[in-house]
Amino acid sequence: MKVLKDLLYKVRLESVIGTTSVPVQSLTFDSRQAQADSLFFAVSGTKTDGHKFIDQVIANGCRAIVCERAPEKIQPNVCYAVVGSTTEAMAQVAANFYDNPSQQLKLVGVTGTNGKTTVATLLHQLFQRAGFKTGLLSTVKIVVDSQEFPATHTTPDSISINNYLRQMVDAGVDYCFMEVSSHGIHQNRTKGLRFAGAIFTNLSHDHLDYHKTFSEYRDVKKKFFDELDRDAFALVNIDDKNGNIMFQNTVAAQRTYALKTFADFRAQILENQIGGLLLKVNSKEVWVKLIGSFNAYNILAIYGTAVLLGMPDDDALRYLSELESVSGRFQYFITEQKITVIVDYAHTPDALENVLNTINGIRTGNENLITVVGCGGDRDATKRPVMGNIATKLSNHTIFTSDNPRTENPDLILAEIEAGVEPQNFKKYITISDRKSAIKSAITQSNPGDIILIAGKGHETYQEINGVKYDFDDLEIAKTLTNQLNK
Repeated sequence: MKVLKDLLYKVRLESVIGTTSVPVQSLTFDSRQAQADSLFFAVSGTKTDGHKFIDQVIANGCRAIVCERAPEKIQPNVCYAVVGSTTEAMAQVAANFYDNPSQQLKLVGVTGTNGKTTVATLLHQLFQRAGFKTGLLSTVKIVVDSQEFPATHTTPDSISINNYLRQMVDAGVDYCFMEVSSHGIHQNRTKGLRFAGAIFTNLSHDHLDYHKTFSEYRDVKKKFFDELDRDAFALVNIDDKNGNIMFQNTVAAQRTYALKTFADFRAQILENQIGGLLLKVNSKEVWVKLIGSFNAYNILAIYGTAVLLGMPDDDALRYLSELESVSGRFQYFITEQKITVIVDYAHTPDALENVLNTINGIRTGNENLITVVGCGGDRDATKRPVMGNIATKLSNHTIFTSDNPRTENPDLILAEIEAGVEPQNFKKYITISDRKSAIKSAITQSNPGDIILIAGKGHETYQEINGVKYDFDDLEIAKTLTNQLNK
């Protein structure tokens, strides 16, 4: 049993009403889960305000409250800890409650617009291959050594993060690799954690529905590096114009990776084929099963991190050569009629452009490239016409289709995508709202040697329509349809 006064260590308190000698058995920011001996955090969210539920949780037996403003009516035998930011306090308290697990393993965070999942997941796999016990906190799944849990948020809440890290430490995990989203940083979910290192992949047009401006989005990413300790490393893609900005205020050891400029970890692409990449990494050649220049950057980030964590160069390169593509990242299969079907999570303009340029750089030009693509609902709408333009410009044929519309009308989303198509490309696309029908149409019109790209939701094996999730795995549906159509 913990005591509130111990849990408030390092928390910036504005005032305290009542005694802090209150026992605490659990932490929650969900009023429905609050009970006797719970510590309740009154979080002011986008949809609701936890302060409205303080009386309710006290009625349920809760005697400890962390809030940004005390209620007008103070209840006896209840402690109210008033803070400037409930989310920041929650992160620090959660770290204290679980005995600061991030200090008992090596935690590496990956941030940036694209590549977070690939880099974090493949680092997890690489260190597993090297014989270490590892953990993973990603958008796809959470892994504690060999045990898997489903992921529900881009970055879990701070209580969940510390809970999982505690489980990892107890399981003997040596390294944990974590996706760090801009949402998570902004909402203080990474406060109170000690990172052994941080990786910056790149920055492009994404999440502007949340951050409103690109500079705000960039500065939130930068905040992650600003808060690193002196004994941590900051590994940055220096080819990205925002890379140096991440270094401006960090006290961590600064290291760089690049394909185009001088850097600590540098690579040259010698061969780029459907089957993989031949790279020259810091003067040594290595064959990897991932393709495209964007994956060359990911490989460098993984290699650089492994070396910075103490792995010998040759070992890091050997394990890199054994890694497989991450779910939803350039997964492909070739049908009996030699049609190549690629599934990729590309859901931002630059990610889609990267994938299409990669395919165009490999193909002979005698085959057709057919792209099936959509944009998710309840997300930044300004990228939709941009993606419509890119898809039609870089493909022979394009089929616009529903992605994960969520609460939006899929037909309205599609109209916004179509608005970006330039006049010379009007004849190169059709719109089929139903995603399965769109994939079927692409397969039906394909000929031997053609390439089909199914882009958008990728690793999400469902479609979310009006709050309901339906099973929908792009890769499995494409495999089933190609078999049914004898393609």
